Amino acid sequence: MASSDWLIIGLGNPGSKYAHNRHNIGQMVADDLAARIGATFSAHRSNAKVAEGRLGVLPGGAPGPRVILAKPSTYMNTSGGPVSSLAKYFDVSPDRILVIHDELDIPFEAIRAKVGGGEGGHNGLRDITKALGTKDYVRLRVGIGRPPGRMDVADFVLKDFSATERGSVPFLVDAAADAAEMIVTEGLLATQQKYHSKEQA
Repeated sequence: MASSDWLIIGLGNPGSKYAHNRHNIGQMVADDLAARIGATFSAHRSNAKVAEGRLGVLPGGAPGPRVILAKPSTYMNTSGGPVSSLAKYFDVSPDRILVIHDELDIPFEAIRAKVGGGEGGHNGLRDITKALGTKDYVRLRVGIGRPPGRMDVADFVLKDFSATERGSVPFLVDAAADAAEMIVTEGLLATQQKYHSKEQA
């Protein structure tokens, strides 16, 4: 029987050069979650950095589920191998995998959650889907907006947030971490009702 733990993946590229890029918002959220559970990341045999602990509190007051937080050590486009290896190592089924990633198709600061669906040109998600053999894992989509003018999408995602955005980034990371915590403690539907309706208000 598969584990009841959650595997939470923060997507991004490795190294200080990329640390504050828009493409690395998933890893920023993973760092926030690690701080919440009082854990530090360490190298894992699955070509990822991993931190483990219990996240949040269940509605009845019991401690939240055990989570395995992970940041692949590979580049974004080859995230699938580490995610698949971690899922096998920790015996986590796709419905207990939560991938946190940057999303061009929703506005900056918006947060949405879903299971399955397309990858929308996101190569990290595409590689994960291919490696897992299914689209049916949970995605937490953190809005970074569209590039201005004719700027190339690849250039846009590999740049740091703009000066005007920078002040909002810590709040966005914290809100996304709240959403991730809500997914594992209260479920996807409750999270969608809270965050999707907020965006439409």
